[in-house]
Amino acid sequence: MSFARDAATHAYYRARAAEYDDWWNGTGLYTARQRPGWDREVEALVAVVAGLAPARTLDVACGTGFLTRHLRGLVIGLDQSPEMVAIAQSRMADGVAVVGDALDLPFADGAFERVFTGHFYGHLVPAERERFLAEAGRVADELVVVDSAPRAGEPREGWQERRLRDGSRHRVFKRFLTAGDLVRELGGGEVLFDGDWFAAVRR
Repeated sequence: MSFARDAATHAYYRARAAEYDDWWNGTGLYTARQRPGWDREVEALVAVVAGLAPARTLDVACGTGFLTRHLRGLVIGLDQSPEMVAIAQSRMADGVAVVGDALDLPFADGAFERVFTGHFYGHLVPAERERFLAEAGRVADELVVVDSAPRAGEPREGWQERRLRDGSRHRVFKRFLTAGDLVRELGGGEVLFDGDWFAAVRR
């Protein structure tokens, strides 16, 4: 995921592109983190994404394409960060990654069969959520949302300070969502994954 309208967060995700996959792979700054069951859940989540039926899909805030590359069918990845898009494109042998605004999608009504988004929805404040859901519904009938599940003893939402390998610190808004939370907020849907680390719902 990578998206932000404010300059500071935009700069954060551009700077983070080269190390974004450390979060998925447990490398870099994440090497010493204790995340029981993480690798198993990442593998299971990838299987869920790969198991989606082939479709004309737009992956909004595709980031480095870590999940995008497992989608089947004609896939377009969209991200605000040219650095993220360059990495995603290198992973998409049969797809295209483009720079664009996730809240003002540069595509015609009904251009896709599915909108997919991973670890993006949980970064949106209320007005942005409404805008994103309206845009997703405009360009496709189906929406699949993947995000981070809540952790016991940690805040469910708020502004976080994020640190990069160069020591720079950045402020980012983040919510953690259960599959049930997503079903309610999306106005219904099918639970695709409901784990300790990840949740995924299809509307």
